[in-house]
Order: sequence, then structure tokens, then C-alpha cells
Amino acid sequence: MDVTPGTSGPDHLDLLDLLARLQVAFLADVRVADPTARVPACGRWRVRNLVEHLGRIHHWAAAQAARRQETPLGRGPFDLAPFYAEHAAELREALAVLDADARAWTLLENDDPASTVRFWHRRQVHETLVHLHDLRAAAGGTVEDVPPAVWADTVDEVVTLLLPRQVRLGRTAPTDRAVALEATDAGRTWSLGSGAPAVRLSGPARGLALVLWRRLPPDPEVVPGLDVDGDGDALVAALAGRPTP
Repeated sequence: MDVTPGTSGPDHLDLLDLLARLQVAFLADVRVADPTARVPACGRWRVRNLVEHLGRIHHWAAAQAARRQETPLGRGPFDLAPFYAEHAAELREALAVLDADARAWTLLENDDPASTVRFWHRRQVHETLVHLHDLRAAAGGTVEDVPPAVWADTVDEVVTLLLPRQVRLGRTAPTDRAVALEATDAGRTWSLGSGAPAVRLSGPARGLALVLWRRLPPDPEVVPGLDVDGDGDALVAALAGRPTP
């Protein structure tokens, strides 16, 4: 899969093109995946659960972007490759025809200026990327061919959107001991929480993103290039607070 940053969206990413490429890669892996294989870091999920989840999310997001109620898809089971292909295409086509700056239903407050169709360009890129990692992990593989800028934007989405939403909904408490984050291969930094950081987590953007999504542990022996400097308990506490849904 050749995923190259373009010239629009966060950090100059061509998000719709990127989404299409990630979906193509996901579908290709679905065609050869064992539906019964366990998905690491996703509880009791098997590949079948993962594929059906992402197909349903694409279907739901297409409706959210158009501000309409989605049509129920039923309980399944589904023929996985055709099911995913149909709803991946549904999402791409919806986002392609809708004005990116038109109002949409999003995960933000309704009156937030960023509640536009463009929100779903980004959200579905990162949803697909994280689940592509999950699908490959189920077969003992990984995602190696996505540039650091894309993974760095995955980190940024967690810090600036997903974690604040988790706090707003009462799903997690605010981080009371700040964690400094540095993507060493993307030249970007963030802070989880406010005040002087109790711990600094640095390393490749891919590793940071997968740690924040709780797909990998913050362990340098597991994530090459990762470095933890400071109070490791503060980092464990911040991740235990579920920064992502």
C-alpha cells in the first residue's frame, strides 16, 4: 500500500485519497484473513467482529455526514469481503459528493464550528488505520507502510478530540498528572493534561498512536524506539483512563 501525504487536511494530508487507500488495503487483507482469528488487544473480538464493526461504522458515518438516520443493517452474519466493500464504497461516495464545509452530525458539540462533513474525512481515516493494524495483528503482521505524518495525526486526534470527548461524556476523568508526548520522526509534540509533565513518552509516531489506542504497551522492548522518561506510574494512570472510546 502506497500512502503518501497530499496537500489538504491536517498536516497537509489528502484525507479522502488516504481513506480510499486504507480501505483498499483493509479489503485486500479481509479477503485472505481467517474470520475466526483472535484480534489482539480487542478483548474477545475475532476477525469477523472487527470487519463487521468497521463496515457498520462506515455505514453509520456516511449517514452522520449527511445528517440522516442510517438504515439498520441487521445482525448478520455477513459475507465479509462484499459486506465491507459495499460500506467502504458507501462512505467514500458520500464524502466525495458532500460539501466538506457543510454542517454534519459529528462527535463534537452541535454548535462547534468544526461539526462539518470534513470532520468525517479525518475521523474515518484514523478509524480505518487503527483497525487495519488490528486486522494485520490478527495474522501476526503490522502496518509498516504509512508515513509518520499520518500516525502523528492519529495521535493529535486522540489528544485534541477523543480524550476531551471522553472527559466531557464522563467516561474518564481529566488527566491530573500531565504526560508529554513527542513523535521523534514527525517533529510534533503534545501534552495529555495540563501543567508540568510528570513523564515524557517519545518515539516514532506509529508507536505513540498505538500506545494511546491501547493496542501496544508503553514498553520500549515491545515498541522499538520508544522512550519513557519520568514517572511511569503517571503514564500508566493516563492510559488506564481510556483516552479513546
